[in-house]
Amino acid sequence: MKTYGHYINGAHVSGESGRFGNIFNPSSGEKYTEIAFANKEEVENAIAAARVAFTTWSATSILKRSRIMARFTQKLYDHQQELAELVSKEHGKVIEDAMGSVLRGIEVAEFASGAPHLQKGEFSDNVASGVDIYSMRKPLGVVAGITPFNFPAMIPLWMSCMAMVTGNTIILKPSEKTPGCVYRLAELFIEAGGPPGVFNVIGGDKYAVDALLCDDRIKAVSFVGSTAIAKSVYDKATANGKRCQAMGGAKNHMVVMPDADLNAVADGIMGAAYGSAGERCMAISVAVCVGDETADKLIDILKPRVSGLKIGPSLESGLEMGPLVTKEHRQKVMDYIQMAKDEGAELILDGRDFVMKGHEQGYFLGGTIIDNVTKDMKSYQDEIFGPTLQIMRVGTFEEAMALTSEHPYGNGASIFTQNGAAARTFADTVEIGMVGINVPIPVPLAFYSFGGWKNSSFGDHNQYGMEGLRFYTKVKTITSRWSKDAIGADFSMPVLK
Repeated sequence: MKTYGHYINGAHVSGESGRFGNIFNPSSGEKYTEIAFANKEEVENAIAAARVAFTTWSATSILKRSRIMARFTQKLYDHQQELAELVSKEHGKVIEDAMGSVLRGIEVAEFASGAPHLQKGEFSDNVASGVDIYSMRKPLGVVAGITPFNFPAMIPLWMSCMAMVTGNTIILKPSEKTPGCVYRLAELFIEAGGPPGVFNVIGGDKYAVDALLCDDRIKAVSFVGSTAIAKSVYDKATANGKRCQAMGGAKNHMVVMPDADLNAVADGIMGAAYGSAGERCMAISVAVCVGDETADKLIDILKPRVSGLKIGPSLESGLEMGPLVTKEHRQKVMDYIQMAKDEGAELILDGRDFVMKGHEQGYFLGGTIIDNVTKDMKSYQDEIFGPTLQIMRVGTFEEAMALTSEHPYGNGASIFTQNGAAARTFADTVEIGMVGINVPIPVPLAFYSFGGWKNSSFGDHNQYGMEGLRFYTKVKTITSRWSKDAIGADFSMPVLK
């Protein structure tokens, strides 16, 4: 059995702490490997290697860094199937979904390859006699990324590509549940010509995270996970003088107007609520139906489709949903389903009844539909993060928009309608960071950026795109004078003439 250790300075390093975490195959429930948890010395070794590498890497021409990133991108394409299989094996995502998630990560690598254009500064000549002003974007230094279990390739690529191409060196601490892809990404970066020490990986738990958050040599931290931990990471990182972007949880609403094409709505919900077994921070977990007739018709369309979901082991093709990531998370989702029932909601379909024949020890659930949910229910206020859809009934568009805006999370929302005025009002007014119009999962492409509002995001910069570039760089502004005339001393506040 291969044990994941650490990847430091371009080489695999065995863990020496004596502490390990078990990694299970969600489809079978069987342990297939483990990961070493870093001790203080191992974390410090990774930071030291990254700091040494930063001196050379930051001085490397932006064109050369861009070419390495382009070769890395090609390596990612060449190994997309391999990476997707790792995602499926460790997370439980069905293989087609895993392939798509890897591709969305590769798209950020493609965007990052354009760094020579993206990282251009500004220049103003002759702002005064013989005086020019220009600015440039400089890398921060050693940065850290702490990544979640649900996107083991995509989110590490979001963080690492933008960090590295701008001249930083990075240490990634992947989820101890799904670490395999990150080690492979680090190997592929070296194969693409990346220097040792630029891309480092440490296995670990809260101890490793705290070590990164408290070390003065780490200049910035990017995190994706639950809101409670995101807030804790943000508070600790900023208290230690670091720049931080910390993405938290979500409760994404889909407003369904009476004029919406309900077959298109159902198509959108099937993928957005049940794809990846609902383990997405952009999953649609609440359908806000305007009018009882809208809700009743939508349920009639959804019920046979959800009960007929093609569920099975994640590496089999042609499936729509695989298992959840761990036994403990499966139980957590089941507890929320029971909570909703106890709170007075109606279980239209109860996924707890599902049994995967031949894989009884796997972490499978069926799709669940919960009707008559109200905003005071804890099962509505919390993020369930499983294959569940909660249906809420409101009387007007204004009520639907208010309900969506008032929720403490503000990650994503969508509206399905044929009314352009309603769609425009919703997009312009709703208190949400990412909005879809007749689009169920509005994840922006790589040349925009990803980020929510309120309790879904802490920090001033979003992930990837130009926001990512700004997060991983700092601005230096130079004012220069080249004059043939003597200037003489001036003791007043400088004023250019």
